[in-house]
Amino acid sequence: MTSLPSKTPAGASAPDGRRWFALAIVMTAAFMDLVDVTIVNVAIPSITRDLDASFSSIQWITAGYALAFAAGLITGGRLGDIHGRKRIFLIGVTGFTVASALCGFAANPEMLVAARLLQGAMAALMVPQVLSIVHATFPAEERGKVFGLFGAIVGLGAVSGPLLGALLTEWDLFGLGWRPIFLINLPIGVAAVVLGRRFISESKAPRALRLDLVGVVLAVTAMLMLIYPLTRGRELDWPLWGFLVMAGSLVVFAVFVRYEKAKTRRDGSPLVELSLFRVKSFAAGIAVQLTFGVVMGIFFLVWTLYMQIGLGWSALRAGLTGVPFSVAVSVAAGLSVQFLVPRFGRKVLQAGALVMATGVVVYLWEADHYGLGIHSWQMALPLAVMGLGMGLIVAPLTDAVLSEVPREHAGSASGLINSVMQMGNALGLGLVSVVFFGQVADGLRPPAMNLAYADAFVHAMWWVAGVLVVIFLVMFALPAKPRLGAEMAAEEAVVPGPAGERALV
Repeated sequence: MTSLPSKTPAGASAPDGRRWFALAIVMTAAFMDLVDVTIVNVAIPSITRDLDASFSSIQWITAGYALAFAAGLITGGRLGDIHGRKRIFLIGVTGFTVASALCGFAANPEMLVAARLLQGAMAALMVPQVLSIVHATFPAEERGKVFGLFGAIVGLGAVSGPLLGALLTEWDLFGLGWRPIFLINLPIGVAAVVLGRRFISESKAPRALRLDLVGVVLAVTAMLMLIYPLTRGRELDWPLWGFLVMAGSLVVFAVFVRYEKAKTRRDGSPLVELSLFRVKSFAAGIAVQLTFGVVMGIFFLVWTLYMQIGLGWSALRAGLTGVPFSVAVSVAAGLSVQFLVPRFGRKVLQAGALVMATGVVVYLWEADHYGLGIHSWQMALPLAVMGLGMGLIVAPLTDAVLSEVPREHAGSASGLINSVMQMGNALGLGLVSVVFFGQVADGLRPPAMNLAYADAFVHAMWWVAGVLVVIFLVMFALPAKPRLGAEMAAEEAVVPGPAGERALV
């Protein structure tokens, strides 16, 4: 998008002179949130050894954050509209910083899981305000440049998170081991609060919808009823109550849908705008987002465990091994949005799913062929191929999903897209107990444990490849070529959350 000369029409207020300082502050907070997710993955084996965490605790350290984030996203955006985006943003940053301190000083797995849940909830207050503050602070002719910067920050976070996590873990600063990956947020968070109070201007929606607290409770209950038995099932030998609770989650979800319909008729302020699902491309796009989130939830956790426990690599070596993947994602994302999708439309996203599946199959062949003797450089090719495929999907997917959504619903649709991605991520992390830990026997010691983790990785990756094929097929329901107005509609709406931001997590 080309920036136009900035001219202030007669009678219009001049742009806020502090807007670029405000942008730096909110972008820093978004970067902190993004890095905090990717930084944790590479430190999971160290956390497991230090706290003697169980398999289910490992899953909840990551899934708890994603679940709390997903559950609170739309509500967080509404709170900003009602009570002021600056106020809610600062509350979110403060809470996120406090939660980071609790994570850093956690004495046991239970405390760390609880702190991660709090972190996710605070991120749900903080992150949705970022684009809303940008929308309220910057004139339309400058937003193209701003969203370009936002994309660069996302790419930088994807590349730097695993490396930063690996370095902080390996350096063992002050003998703290993995804890600095959380404690590093403290000075950043304090600076964001102090500077945000001074440089961010307050704004509210002219007519904010009411909070749908009952809808939030029903949605969170349904998700917990599905994910909790999945994560604890293997540890408890799959008790009958677990299957009954998972089946009951479908009942609660059905109650949620009925309530949202009634809420729409009563006051027009539901948590989820169900009429959006009458748009074929949106419904299909939500299915793609959900399943793609499942893929990412499974892959990143089992990949980390495979390299550090299965292969016995250090956190730094594992972090450096992932660089080709992150770089390929960033490169392909830029190419897909700027050049490929405008010309080839939906085919680019479908090609991305097939390319990513191809990379997974090549990785599977190498893991089987080289066994525990595989080297980082041998992983570079399949990881780069997988990264290229992911980049072709994540950047243009939001526009494809929004392309046929009415302009007046673009904001709520964007927030729902992001929430569903996080919900899929949490579900994928829950499924790790089935597709990965379910293949690992209890009480193993090296070298049997190394072999078991390597075999479990191969088993889980076949699941990833299969889901990518399903995603390819579902993408046929997306529009052949997204309308050009979709991106502008999303930008001009009061967006409750940056729909593409978490895609690289």
